[in-house]
Amino acid sequence: MDERIIREQVVYLLKGGGAHRSLRDVITRLSLEDAGRRPAGFIHSIWELVEHMRICQWDILSFTLDADHISPEWPDGYWPEQPAPEDLKTWEKTTSEFFNDLDRVTGIARDDTIDLSSTIPHGTGQTVIRELLLIADHNAYHLGQILAV
Repeated sequence: MDERIIREQVVYLLKGGGAHRSLRDVITRLSLEDAGRRPAGFIHSIWELVEHMRICQWDILSFTLDADHISPEWPDGYWPEQPAPEDLKTWEKTTSEFFNDLDRVTGIARDDTIDLSSTIPHGTGQTVIRELLLIADHNAYHLGQILAV
């Protein structure tokens, strides 16, 4: 099996390829007001979903790379306290950090010096590829929710 193909497919999933739009395409078209609104019938605003995705992606990435990483408290530490960002600067910080971390994640997927099947030494059996696919899966799930909102 050609490992390059696996790496390319993981990057494709991480970047939002396939059956759905990319998160970057979706959120760059939103106003600050739209990001913080909870439509009737929805329990989260787009802001809450994107901030949750940022926190989770950062947590999984940090766990993968750093034996000393301490995850936020579950579940409250993974969600923002407010349904809307304080201001445009906060929204831009969240989206910027999300995409910067996503670039780091795709960098891991592309780095042929990293064995994707290797077990994370400080984990409990997790592999690098499992963590990358977990990020892709989690992001795709919440992207679906964002599109619904």
